[in-house]
Amino acid sequence: MTPFILPVMAFSLLLGTLITVTSSNWLLAWMGIEINTLAIIPLMIHNHHPRATEATTKYFIVQAAAAAMILFSAVVKAWTTGEWIINPFSEPLSTSLLILALALKLGLAPLHSWLPDVLQGLDFNTGMILSTWQKIAPMTLLLQAGKTEMPLMLALGILSVLMGGLGGLNQVQTRKIMAYSSIAHLGWMTAALPLAPHLTLMALTLYILTTYCMFSILLLTGGKTINTLAISWAKNNAILVSTPILLFSLGGLPPTLGFVPKWFILKELTAHNLTIVALMIAMFSLLSLYFYIRLSYALTLTKAPNAVTGMPMWRLQLKSQDALLMAVVVLVLIFLPASPAALALFLT
Repeated sequence: MTPFILPVMAFSLLLGTLITVTSSNWLLAWMGIEINTLAIIPLMIHNHHPRATEATTKYFIVQAAAAAMILFSAVVKAWTTGEWIINPFSEPLSTSLLILALALKLGLAPLHSWLPDVLQGLDFNTGMILSTWQKIAPMTLLLQAGKTEMPLMLALGILSVLMGGLGGLNQVQTRKIMAYSSIAHLGWMTAALPLAPHLTLMALTLYILTTYCMFSILLLTGGKTINTLAISWAKNNAILVSTPILLFSLGGLPPTLGFVPKWFILKELTAHNLTIVALMIAMFSLLSLYFYIRLSYALTLTKAPNAVTGMPMWRLQLKSQDALLMAVVVLVLIFLPASPAALALFLT
């Protein structure tokens, strides 16, 4: 890949997301999503590996089908209402079709099977972009369309939390674990969306922050499998300390950062007399917590048979990104008392 391609692709990713987020017309929003998809494909296939080629092909086919469904739903709405303006849909067919198309783009269950296979074939940098930045534009459109379809959104949310937990139980590949983690977190956001969109925005922001740090750790250690991650404890003290904290935050354990949105979402569901839904989501999230604790156990409580007590040359040196990583870990730990103020920011 030439040096000029990477800035162009990064600018295209930024431009496509901004077009979708700021547009008030369905055609412009669809155009922004297409720019996003076309911009990440060269980044996915630049390794010229068979797994990368397979992942890119699957991603392109799935995203093309989802984009066609989005455009068809917008055409149905324009045919029935006579306008292309983005607003809550009044036509049930177009609304349901749009939600299912966005669920396919995001990887929500039961339309999630492509995401683990695609993420497995990518490197950590591209996988981080796919798991974080690529969620912003579809989630923005889902915030517009999902407010009026509570039963469908709750069903997608419960299924995503369940399938995200079940799918990651027997995985040893860290990228597939992060894929099922993404599915489970998107389930929480989807369940809260028709009741409290500000909680969905808050959960998405905190998820992107934590997932970015987790992919940075996997990139530093080269931890493609749990066994590789288990022998990384001696490479860097910052990794040894920060990784369990980030994993507990992804699992939603107090007093970490990930506990805040999940607590508010459960509180909102209970306030709207959806106690059964809140109980199901909370119980299903214990499945995800299991493989987060499994990763933490492999990193902190296991060691290789030939444990080294000195400072060997192969240990990773502290880099500038370690300072950013530790700063985020500190934020993960101290954010809980400031959570009401943060929630007020998303309400405005």
